[in-house]
Amino acid sequence: MVFQVNYKLLVFSILMSFLSINISAQEATITLNEDLKIRQLLELKKSLEEENKLTDGYTIQLYYGEKNRANNVIRKYRYTHDSWSATIKYETPNYKVWVGNFSSRIDADRALIEIKKKFPSAFILKPERNK
Repeated sequence: MVFQVNYKLLVFSILMSFLSINISAQEATITLNEDLKIRQLLELKKSLEEENKLTDGYTIQLYYGEKNRANNVIRKYRYTHDSWSATIKYETPNYKVWVGNFSSRIDADRALIEIKKKFPSAFILKPERNK
């Protein structure tokens, strides 16, 4: 019995000594050299996506008609909503107020529910990209 207790004590002390060894990891630093043109290209891509020029996504139309009314509608929209960007598009001889650039129909539907509270005539459209 004494041998068994000493054996357990010996095994325990060996395990504790292995666990108490301080293992240190290597440290390193990484330096990335990014070309400034990459950042410019990313900003350009972001602005083109906001203007719905890169994707065949969905947008919401709030108004179609004359310029002064389109300006009033976009001001009202920007005052009441800030979740989605709004732009005025010109198609001879009328102006359109478009909101958002949604990649899926479900995202556009969700936004439309919110927008229709202030703009009941709003509807979803899928503009064709100019090629």
